[in-house]
Amino acid sequence: MKIRKISYIVILILLGFQINLELYAQDTFPDGSHIPAWFSQFKPTDISNLGKKYIITDYGVKIDSNTVQTKQIQSIIDNAAKNGGGVIIVPKGTFLSGSLFFKQNTHLFLEKDAVLKGSDDIADFRIVPTRIEGQTLNYFAALVNADSIDGFTISGRGTINGNGHRYWRAFWLRRKWNPKCTNMDEQRPRLLYVSNCKNITISGVKLINSPFWTSHYYKCESLKILGVYIYAPNKKTGTPSPSSDGIDLDVCSNVLIKNCYISVNDDGICLKGGKGPNADKDSNNGCNKNIIIEDNTIDECPALTLGSESVHTYNVIFRRCNLKNAHNLLLLKMRPDTPQRHEYILVEDITGSSRVFLNISPWTQFFDLKGQTQPKSTASSIVMRNCKVECNTFISVKSSTQYQLKDFTFENLEIIAKNGSFDKTLIQNCKWKDIKVNSSKINSPVSLISEVSHQKLNVN
Repeated sequence: MKIRKISYIVILILLGFQINLELYAQDTFPDGSHIPAWFSQFKPTDISNLGKKYIITDYGVKIDSNTVQTKQIQSIIDNAAKNGGGVIIVPKGTFLSGSLFFKQNTHLFLEKDAVLKGSDDIADFRIVPTRIEGQTLNYFAALVNADSIDGFTISGRGTINGNGHRYWRAFWLRRKWNPKCTNMDEQRPRLLYVSNCKNITISGVKLINSPFWTSHYYKCESLKILGVYIYAPNKKTGTPSPSSDGIDLDVCSNVLIKNCYISVNDDGICLKGGKGPNADKDSNNGCNKNIIIEDNTIDECPALTLGSESVHTYNVIFRRCNLKNAHNLLLLKMRPDTPQRHEYILVEDITGSSRVFLNISPWTQFFDLKGQTQPKSTASSIVMRNCKVECNTFISVKSSTQYQLKDFTFENLEIIAKNGSFDKTLIQNCKWKDIKVNSSKINSPVSLISEVSHQKLNVN
């Protein structure tokens, strides 16, 4: 009888898996191309098949939150790489480190209650050629770095803690002294930087308190970020963590971001790719393509941002996410000094609250035309449908000769908004179907929604 029950369970699991595959098999990207089955496979990393296990405390590393042990931990990574690879295991306890560099066939696993903590002394981070703010230059390495690896993974139930408080205080003090200081004027490392890699999986771990961007992926292909908790404080929850972007995708293709929680003091998920008048001609730059972002919770930060360092965005799906007082659901930062093209973007089945549902405007912070003529940008083939969102402002679009907006579709939206007004003439070929704002149905021919503000909202 037990065997029969087990057989039934196995059959049900297999049927569920088959149904899931079939659903993805019927699914398409916004441009109509088929979504590969790869996107339907999202199991956490199983380290049992990844080679020898290197528990760092077995190799002389002490449980110590005050002593920097970069050299000792790096020595274990190097030894593993030299001997065919394996899993670097951080056990329960706190371990302080500067920049670490993973190599081919090495992986990182953090046990429950394990903490890999970044040093708050910038001198513990190497200066290396890297990618930062749409440029390739010498800058500080991240706490965890992986470059030119096929099959890199970070997994477990532990925490990578950037220990950013000292960096944040220094940044805000510098900004008070010099309001024009840029992000890189105050020296601080990122938490995680993965570049030129294929078949990467980051699953289960917590990434918190980054001094700068939390996780940055550059020229990566086939990347999965699954069930990751990403947090850095904002002014409501502590010292605001400047530029602590949750996930930055920079010239990446085939990316799945699923079942994550993101709450930071800057962009939650941001698509980058280069900046400057000739950014589209620089081989270091490029397109973010075939991105699926689904089943995530985004709390107190912009949800999905395209720009400001962006050249081309193509085939992005943002769906089934819950927003908790997000700053913007979809934000397009149209940079005046960079030719940008955003196309084939689908936003659907979003619930929750956001200060602005759709926000499009010029992004003029620190831009530089370098004496050249202002380039033109476009955003087209953008669909927002089947959403039920409470917000302060429904749609905020600033008119500009810098960019052209066309072929937008808004369909089956239930919006509660303090400001529900929107001039559809700002977007060429703007399609409008089954839209309710503050319970009033908006008919398709109407080009300007009257402002209605009698709802009690939970959005700040």
